[in-house]
Amino acid sequence: MPFDDTASARAQARGAGRGSDTRQVILDTAERMFVEKGYSGVTLRDLTAAAGVNLASVNYHFGSKDALLLEVFRRGSVAINRERLKLLQEAEAASGARPADVRAVLRALFAPPLRATLTADGTGNEGRSIYMQFVARAVLDGPQQMREMIERDVGHLQRFVEALALSLPHLERTELLWRFHFAMGALHAMYTNMRRLDALSGGSVGVGDVEAVLDRLVEFCAAGLEAGPAAPGQAADNHRHA
Repeated sequence: MPFDDTASARAQARGAGRGSDTRQVILDTAERMFVEKGYSGVTLRDLTAAAGVNLASVNYHFGSKDALLLEVFRRGSVAINRERLKLLQEAEAASGARPADVRAVLRALFAPPLRATLTADGTGNEGRSIYMQFVARAVLDGPQQMREMIERDVGHLQRFVEALALSLPHLERTELLWRFHFAMGALHAMYTNMRRLDALSGGSVGVGDVEAVLDRLVEFCAAGLEAGPAAPGQAADNHRHA
């Protein structure tokens, strides 16, 4: 019987499709379980049972629990950072020959993770909302390699620092980096510690309109970035006289 190349190709394609589906199921299940139970609270036995796969599938696609965790992070960060860059490019194109507006740069930086964190409306953002919870949990509970990766994952942020440097020529590089660091801290608080706001307000301050929250965050951080440079020793003098 002659060998059927077409039939063989179809069989290989079906196998590849099933493998891709299995990989996706494992990633989605791991992301959800790591959020719910923490890294140390999830065993591979728990994960395979929840995902409906065998241990061999996890080992085949990822090799280890640590490698699986890193891939969950990589998958989510790639999607969010791709969207960030797209928004930044649009802001720069809209500004023409001038540097992009500070608020437009901040909006490009903040909008993708903030919308992913605060929006879970069944339109595709729900899964990414889980991802941002995963990042927050991984910082606290993940293995050392995971925490180091998150802390050092700054390559995409350099692009935003350079855009802000053009928009804020009055700031020295060191001052700009400090202010950028503070702005990122404000963003991170939105998906790591929203319960504090709820406690401080007695539950009266809710997220409500996500875009309104984004506007507040952008305005707050823009004010800090655009402020004039502090005079040498000014901060220390203010502290002594407070």
